[in-house]
Parts: sequence; structure tokens; C-alpha cells
Amino acid sequence: MAYILQVDFTHTGPFGEEMATAFANLARSINEEKGFMWKIWTENKETNQAGGIYVFETKEDAEGYLDMHLKRLSGFGIENANAKVFGINEGLSQITHSPIK
Repeated sequence: MAYILQVDFTHTGPFGEEMATAFANLARSINEEKGFMWKIWTENKETNQAGGIYVFETKEDAEGYLDMHLKRLSGFGIENANAKVFGINEGLSQITHSPIK
């Protein structure tokens, strides 16, 4: 079973194309994480929030990444991150066009 990691935190910018440029190397490095499958980057300029929805092969991979990521965020001065790990119901997700097979 694959697992979702949902993370969000206060972020005052950059957003949009500036964010894509600023965090491109970080995005590339995430591809190398154990069990990582994909990520959707989230942002809301109006509420000063950012984060992501990640998919990992196992719960242990998601939790391992989360531990490292929270430490990284803390190094950036971000202490208010919200995070949750969820299992994916693959049968229902396939009905609703999930790329998880």
C-alpha cells in the first residue's frame, strides 16, 4: 500500500514562478528520497501557506522523510508545520483516476 504525506506551514514567499525557480534544486533532491513516488507542491499566497502532498511506497518511508523534512524546515525557521500520514485506499482511488496502481 502506498502512503500520502500531507504537509503545510506558514510561508511568506516566494510563490508561483519565483517559488519554482527558488526551490528547483530542492525538488530535484526529493526525487532521491527512499520510497518517494511523487509530490504535488501547494501554495496559497493569500493565506501565506505552502506545503505539499507526497506519495511514498511505505508508511516507514513517509515517516522517515517527514522526520528529516521537519528538521530541514526548522533550519529554515519554520516551526509550525502541520503533517499527517495517510494510507491510500487504492481501489476507490483508481475509480477516481488516481495514478496509484
